[in-house]
Amino acid sequence: MLSTFLSHQRKSFWRSRNRGGSIATQVLMGFFMLYFLAVAVGVGLGMTVFLPKIFKGVDIITSFNGIILYYFALDFVMRLQLQELPTLSIIPYLHLKVPKSKIIGFLNIKALFSAFNLWPILLFFPFIFMEIADEYGAFAVLMYIISILSITLFNNYLILYIKRKSITNVYYTLVGFVIIAIFAAFEYFKLISLISTSDFVFRAIGERPYLGFGFTIAALAIFKLNSTFLYNNLYVEELGAKQEKKVSTDYAFLNRFGKVGELAALELKLILRHKRSRSSIILGFFFLLYGFMFYREKLINSDSFGTMMFAGIFMTGVSIIIYGQFMFAWQSAHFDGLLSNKINFKNFIKAKFLLFTIASTIISLLSTFYGFLSWKLVLMHFVCYLYNIGFGTVIVLYLATYNYKRIDITKAASFNYQGTGATQWLLMFPYALTPILIYLPFSLLHIPYWGLFTVGIFGIVMLLMRGFWVNLITAKFEKQRYKIAEGFRE
Repeated sequence: MLSTFLSHQRKSFWRSRNRGGSIATQVLMGFFMLYFLAVAVGVGLGMTVFLPKIFKGVDIITSFNGIILYYFALDFVMRLQLQELPTLSIIPYLHLKVPKSKIIGFLNIKALFSAFNLWPILLFFPFIFMEIADEYGAFAVLMYIISILSITLFNNYLILYIKRKSITNVYYTLVGFVIIAIFAAFEYFKLISLISTSDFVFRAIGERPYLGFGFTIAALAIFKLNSTFLYNNLYVEELGAKQEKKVSTDYAFLNRFGKVGELAALELKLILRHKRSRSSIILGFFFLLYGFMFYREKLINSDSFGTMMFAGIFMTGVSIIIYGQFMFAWQSAHFDGLLSNKINFKNFIKAKFLLFTIASTIISLLSTFYGFLSWKLVLMHFVCYLYNIGFGTVIVLYLATYNYKRIDITKAASFNYQGTGATQWLLMFPYALTPILIYLPFSLLHIPYWGLFTVGIFGIVMLLMRGFWVNLITAKFEKQRYKIAEGFRE
């Protein structure tokens, strides 16, 4: 059956109407993968040189042990965003005499062919053979290898399980991000140290190698859990068949907005029922951790809001930026139907504004945990929130009227550049530079809080003018709608 499935997959690829673009994408991604694999080989072979320079005064075995679990924590986060679900159109096989176990086995085997599963081998194995063998002996080397392979497989199948669960219930993904955020905060505030924990675990494996089988048991358990879930839910998983589980959902809180709320509810259902749109929203929660990269104690104490403002605007407006850059293209599959129906385009545009405002409000409230670092960050986030719902929503929707590129919302978002064009690049200039230009004079005059106040007032003024902007964008949309529809048909 394995050879049969592979044959069908190969024929499906070559008979696809989009095989030209698929081949070009695969070749491009292949070059990127080869480059990063080459980098991994270089780092792995040079680790005996790099580690003493990075961890000065620390024993080389201790520093190596310390980075293993740290690497796999980063690997988990990267997989969550970039690793694709292995796909296979299962509908044609379900009515045939093909055991479910064969289909699940193929999907599990296919999931192993990922660059993420190669990198740990190239990074860690050279050092293990060069240094661990001399320190602990051959049995310890074997258990180090088994442990690293087990953690790799654990991450691989855990991510697949989380992504499959999130198809039927998005809350699993949200819980995952909350857990990651908690551990990131613990690491940031030095409440726990992942490096110290990793050193303790692998030093114990070096001294008592049989303990490494603990990782193997964990990997087998998550593999079994993933396979069982697939077996029980094969009929609802979107594993490549263009089929979504339909859920009748009513968002009562939107009813108070009348026709605008009804249109907003329809778009919210579109977002939650399709891969790419749902991924854009989930990505917004992931970027809530963005501030830990930018917010440093020195910048906070010196009131350097200009340096930190980009991060604040990006976090509080990430749903507007990521989802809004493809506005109208989300409806490209049924855009002709929108034009042929009796839809008030003014209400259509108002529904977009309403969704943006709700999304930005939720993200901004969640970002208040940065108040534990400093109350100044909460103040800056509030100003950025006013800017996003006032000016950000306007610039995104206006530029969206120039976007004529179709997108397939059933495809995953990772490495998917369909629908991306000049509009997306132009969007970032006015969006990111406007608040910084407003703030800059006050920064030069050393009155940073007046700068924040001015940016906030600008956002409020733009918000009060929303009626004017709705009319302007509606008129622009009505003028451009046939060009947009023509572009979506290509």
